[in-house]
Amino acid sequence: MAKPKHKHGLPTRQQILDFIASSDQPAGKREIARAFGLSAQEKIALKALLKDMADEGLIDSAPGRAFHKMGGLPKVTVLRITDVDDGGNVWAVPERWEAEGLPVPRLRVRERGKRSALGIGDRILARTEEAGKGWIAHPMKQLAKGDELMLGVVRREGDRLWLEGVEKRERRQYQISDAGDAEPGDLVLAEKAGRPPRITARVTQRLGDPFAPRSFSLIAIHEHDIPDRFSEEALEEADRVAQQPLGEGREDLTHLPIVAIDPADARDHDDAVWAAPDDDPQNAGGWKALVAIADVSFYVRPGSALDKEARRRGNSVYFPDRVVPMLPEILSAEVCSLKTGEDRAALACHLQVAKDGALKSWRFTRAVVRIAANIAYEEAQAAIDARSSPQRKLGSHEESPAAEARDPSFRWDDALVEGALVPLWACWQALAKARDKREPLDLDLPERRVMLDEMGRILSVAPRERLDAHWLIEDYMIAANVAAAKALEAKKAPVMYRVHEPPAREKLVALKNYLETWGVKFALGQVIKPATFNQILDRIGDVDFRPQVMEQVLRSQTQAYYAPANHGHFGLSLGSYAHFTSPIRRYADLIVHRSLVAAYGLGPGGLTADEAAGMERIGEAISRLERRAMEAERDTIDRYVAAFLAEKVGELVETRITGVQNFGIFATVEGIGGDGLLPVRDLGGEYFRFDEAAKKLVGEDSGDEYAIGQMLELRLAEANPVSGALRFELPEGRYAPPPGKKPQRVLKRRGRPPNIRHQGKRR
Repeated sequence: MAKPKHKHGLPTRQQILDFIASSDQPAGKREIARAFGLSAQEKIALKALLKDMADEGLIDSAPGRAFHKMGGLPKVTVLRITDVDDGGNVWAVPERWEAEGLPVPRLRVRERGKRSALGIGDRILARTEEAGKGWIAHPMKQLAKGDELMLGVVRREGDRLWLEGVEKRERRQYQISDAGDAEPGDLVLAEKAGRPPRITARVTQRLGDPFAPRSFSLIAIHEHDIPDRFSEEALEEADRVAQQPLGEGREDLTHLPIVAIDPADARDHDDAVWAAPDDDPQNAGGWKALVAIADVSFYVRPGSALDKEARRRGNSVYFPDRVVPMLPEILSAEVCSLKTGEDRAALACHLQVAKDGALKSWRFTRAVVRIAANIAYEEAQAAIDARSSPQRKLGSHEESPAAEARDPSFRWDDALVEGALVPLWACWQALAKARDKREPLDLDLPERRVMLDEMGRILSVAPRERLDAHWLIEDYMIAANVAAAKALEAKKAPVMYRVHEPPAREKLVALKNYLETWGVKFALGQVIKPATFNQILDRIGDVDFRPQVMEQVLRSQTQAYYAPANHGHFGLSLGSYAHFTSPIRRYADLIVHRSLVAAYGLGPGGLTADEAAGMERIGEAISRLERRAMEAERDTIDRYVAAFLAEKVGELVETRITGVQNFGIFATVEGIGGDGLLPVRDLGGEYFRFDEAAKKLVGEDSGDEYAIGQMLELRLAEANPVSGALRFELPEGRYAPPPGKKPQRVLKRRGRPPNIRHQGKRR
């Protein structure tokens, strides 16, 4: 047992956490009291302290009343075997895991003997050990059998039924021992049991047709364990707080023509903007601007049922056919959403913008706002463009049927355009100057947009158009986010920063090697700034492989995260940055709102001392949940794209190589997206050498190259909407090796496939 340094008086929270972490055996209340030499009276206080720490999410209790750090594992716990890989490694997860927002740890089971006696679904009592960034489990006792659930599709082969997993990484199929009422083609939940090579599956729930509208997002929700149902307590609380009055002491901003500019298919509206020339003589030629954000902290109080649900989700998850909101719909889509003509509670960021775009001052108030109009990006852009087009008649709404269909109160009229949009655009020109001066990372990569009809069927998949209106809103939001971070710093209040660190050296080395394949020089000895990457793109100009270079630059960047320690935002070239503008859909923004409310004394709903103490833990949790949401959204888009392309199976499609490995070529369908593999076994007879540094395959005899960025006309051989995976073949079809000859692991083919356009330097 590890001995603490101090043995007199009640230990602090940190001392208890340190003791639990360093203890070589389970540490319960008795062990903690003995280690710190507590008196009988102090033991009573210790019990209350441990309860407080559990309520704050700092510790959790294991079976036997031993404690462990929240997010960690008990020294001894029950595990469930979830996988036995081809190398014989056994993997397990805790059977009980209640650390909300933290991912379930995966442990490698270290067994005695060469061959595993454990199979999927088995339960063990094990001693756990943290090793590096992972965990190891030492089995102590095998317990009664358990089950492992997976999501899959029922397939029939001959007289047997098989379960095909929906995840791309799930390559094995499992024979179904009990199909229940499921039929071939059904999407099901099933239990896995047994040990290799006799792992079987038993269907526990039939979910229906995986190709039906809305099924693709349902798959992602199940696959990523995204909570999509609110507790009764949270729903009742939402109904109750939705009825409360907006509160006293709010600044009245209902007279300002504030507008909310969002995507046409936006499910919620949590930000709105306004600007006007500044009448302050100290800011001649400058602007005063307002960024009004839904005052979610007024409705969702710390420690409430709504707060616990929001923290458990971390953020809203957006799919083409639905949204899984962070807050119940009565708040996210109604009471908190900034809608035309409705009085709404807002946290207002008042900005003073200099004529060169610099932020001169800022202040925050709780306010009541009345939105003049909810406008789609396309509508706002069309209105501004129409001012310079004599053919466009602003006074008529008939030229924008989409606007009338979405918002009956919206009209193309001079008062709205001249009084709201024109000043916004003028102030934005100043903000854009400041953006250009600081030179943030400029990667204009297209975003895929899936359009569905009323029945949820796919109409189209295409890149989303990028307009000046998008940049305008983005720059206003960035300005407000910077102001929020700096305002809290000035008050010495806790900040949940949005951190984006500079690229790691190994990523820069990989980028350097990649750029050399295009003949582009990149010096590693220089000070790396966002402008460094912009200059690379400026040098190569508007070439065909520009999107691939932008993609590689993006891959060289670190992943942004949330934390209370400020390390700046590299991509935006900003020293202080926090997310403030989307509290309806991001818990990080709600934390920033609460800190502002407390720091400025704006009333109820401010950040509590417990939240302030747990900022690092909250940041880690919501960062993980954000990554989970991004993966679920990306996987769902991939499934929609695969479903859209399924009708083109057998056809030739124009693709661009996005990755090269020794086992094959990854390519993306131009203009649509959707990544697929051209396996080496399908490529033919000539031997190809894999150049790992240059990420290319080079023919030994012909010198032909397959490299990232090349355009290839390939045949779409398979499009699997359930997994989102695509597979390509050469235009002449799949290569079959001669009888008695095995296909090579390294690429071989017979001659050059037609329609290859070489764009890289040939070696």
